[in-house]
Amino acid sequence: MTEEFVKKEDALKNYSAKEFRTPDGYTSDMVLTTVKELSGVPTLHILLIKRATKNAEGRPNIEGGKWAVPGGFVEESESADQAAERELQEETGLTNIPLTAFGVFDKPGRDPRGWIISRSFYAIVPTEALEKRVAGDDAADIGLFPMTEALELSLAFDHLEILKKAFNAITEEFLLTTAIRDFLPETFSAELLYQTLNGCTKPGVLPDEVEFMENIDYLPYLEKTGELYRFNADAEAGSIYF
Repeated sequence: MTEEFVKKEDALKNYSAKEFRTPDGYTSDMVLTTVKELSGVPTLHILLIKRATKNAEGRPNIEGGKWAVPGGFVEESESADQAAERELQEETGLTNIPLTAFGVFDKPGRDPRGWIISRSFYAIVPTEALEKRVAGDDAADIGLFPMTEALELSLAFDHLEILKKAFNAITEEFLLTTAIRDFLPETFSAELLYQTLNGCTKPGVLPDEVEFMENIDYLPYLEKTGELYRFNADAEAGSIYF
């Protein structure tokens, strides 16, 4: 059976993009996280930039003075993924950061400048990967904040919503994979594993410490070595923590 399809040239003869209202912009936003100690406890931190009060033309910058996740407009010649890598380098000086897409944000009014849609990404990286961070482009400052503290800041645009959704995705990654192993020594105590998981996931998601300790020897991804534990690379499970 031979199928006939409409030729692209024929379909475009009477088509005009001007007949449709299109977005005013498309952006990529990046949630960069790492794990570092806070009061002696491994805790999830996020990289934020402070938006400059004036833009490159010397005019008042929209949401200037507020903290925000790094990001910027996607150019016509690139994808959102490519824009994320470019904007990350321009605003923070960071490169070679593996990014995971986790959401599209398009709520009407999310950006005072117009109808602007954001494709958002997150990354969980070693602290050393963020050591070369510098404030660039239209960023007045750059810093690492505990995630729970960042959620209390007056953030630009709808970046609070972006952070909340990213925190959900990061929590799932830590609880459904062994990603936490990158932030633990080769061998570790049950207490340190619990503290690190508890400090890197949404409050109230983990069972309490007593219940966790009672079941730790049944977890298929761990093996005991003396009084300590280590990850078993061959272990497979659905939800590996509970």
